[in-house]
Amino acid sequence: MSDNPLFQVAPLEAAAKMPERITKILQDLILKGTYPPKSRLPSEGEMAQHFGVSRTVMREAVSRLKAEGLVESRQGSGVFVREAGPDRPFRIKPSVIDSVQEVLQVAELRRGMEAEIAALAAERASDEQIAEIGARLAAIDGDVAAGGDGVAADIEFHRSIARATGNPHFLALWDYLGQFLKGTIKLTRTWEAQSDETRQQVLDEHQAVYDAILRRDANAAREAARKHMEMSSHRIRNIDPDFVAVKATKPMRRRAAGAKPLSGGASENL
Repeated sequence: MSDNPLFQVAPLEAAAKMPERITKILQDLILKGTYPPKSRLPSEGEMAQHFGVSRTVMREAVSRLKAEGLVESRQGSGVFVREAGPDRPFRIKPSVIDSVQEVLQVAELRRGMEAEIAALAAERASDEQIAEIGARLAAIDGDVAAGGDGVAADIEFHRSIARATGNPHFLALWDYLGQFLKGTIKLTRTWEAQSDETRQQVLDEHQAVYDAILRRDANAAREAARKHMEMSSHRIRNIDPDFVAVKATKPMRRRAAGAKPLSGGASENL
């Protein structure tokens, strides 16, 4: 096998969704630095031969990399990895829920963001916005009591805090993260549902964030949000990897048969 790093990857076998699979392999090689900025990828012919696909399939995969802003073609020279630029979109893999480690990475991403969002909301929120945050918090319990999972209401609670900062970039970032948080919240909610103590703990953390914003105490809001994120990471680390693999894709059971509902309801721990 060649010393070229691309060719350390085994040839693909299945033909289904081949361009997507090749694109992912090349993305991973680029993002982990195997092919650093300004480096040249092997020719389409070389890659097509290695992966065992037609040049048409290979060309589509490279085209997708270009659309992602990861590579660029240079006339007569080949395809090169681009340096990071303002036109390169920020991405999170849709498979972020596939492992505890990946869920933790999203929690880490949120930690600093949530702390500053809460602090700014405490400083800037109007009375109407604070009332909305309180209503969103209450809606989590209401949704669970009505038979829902509370995920959408939970996201709207955090999103209402981002909106109260008055900074549209925080809200835009939240809208992007929200695509992935639904899955991680479902996972962590299912895990925490096994413990009444954990559910109450998370409810108290949410309440502390809201109370600090209500008092317009920016420092307390920052610390409450940071604690919520730190405790989230702690809880995620304690999730059994087998639980992630087996349970994450199954519908959540609201409670065990015969169990009494908590007065606070279930709440997410991300």
